Amino acid sequence: MATQKSETDELAAQIDAIKAEMQNISATMGRIAEKGMHRAQDKAFETKESAEEAIKQNPLQAIAIAVGLGLLIGILTRR
Repeated sequence: MATQKSETDELAAQIDAIKAEMQNISATMGRIAEKGMHRAQDKAFETKESAEEAIKQNPLQAIAIAVGLGLLIGILTRR
């Protein structure tokens, strides 16, 4: 009986260790995902600002591109 109790206690300790390790892994994955999200937001903001600057420098070209894309999307969605 004592051996069975010690094996049960050892198994419970291993399960607790696995749970703790899973929580650590989950927390680490969360931090990694958050950093990636912040990098993506920063990149999107930089891209938005560079697009705005390009539009300010070449407004007619920007309008022509927008009209062309609109026509292309219109043609593709008709089919």
